[in-house]
Formats: sequence, C-alpha cells, structure tokens
Amino acid sequence: MQLDLVFVTKYRRHSFTKAMLELLEDVLRTVCIDFESDLVEFDGEKDHVHVLINYPLTVQISKLVNSLKGVSSRLLRKEYPKIARH
Repeated sequence: MQLDLVFVTKYRRHSFTKAMLELLEDVLRTVCIDFESDLVEFDGEKDHVHVLINYPLTVQISKLVNSLKGVSSRLLRKEYPKIARH
C-alpha cells in the first residue's frame, strides 16, 4: 500500500532550510526502515514536506505517522534549537 503525506509547519511559517530538509529526509527514511516500510519520494519547501511511503498491510498507519512526526520533530528541535521559536 502507498501513503501520501503532507506535513505543514505551524501557521505555514517558512521554517525549513535546505540542511533541515536533508536531515529530515534521513530521519524519515530511518523511521520507515524501523516500520519495514520504504520512503519512495521526499520533497520539501520552506513551509511543508511531501512524503510518499510504501508500507506493508501489517503496519498501523496511525502508529507510523505518529512515529514519523514525533521522531522528526524531536531530532529537528535538538539539532536546530531556534526552530522551537517558530
């Protein structure tokens, strides 16, 4: 099955830089591997990120999305503390 997700920053603020998007792609790819899923496409701009994921039917979508959002948020805030102000 395929899952197409769009993650948007709060108030659509322009928070992401190119370096942040590269880190974010690596983090999301790692989380997908943990869920035995495959990150097919990743693209992002300053205020949102598009993600296309292939996942097995045994994976609960809600747990996958919660993990993607939680882990990526935690690691981005740790690496770039100024993003927490946005």
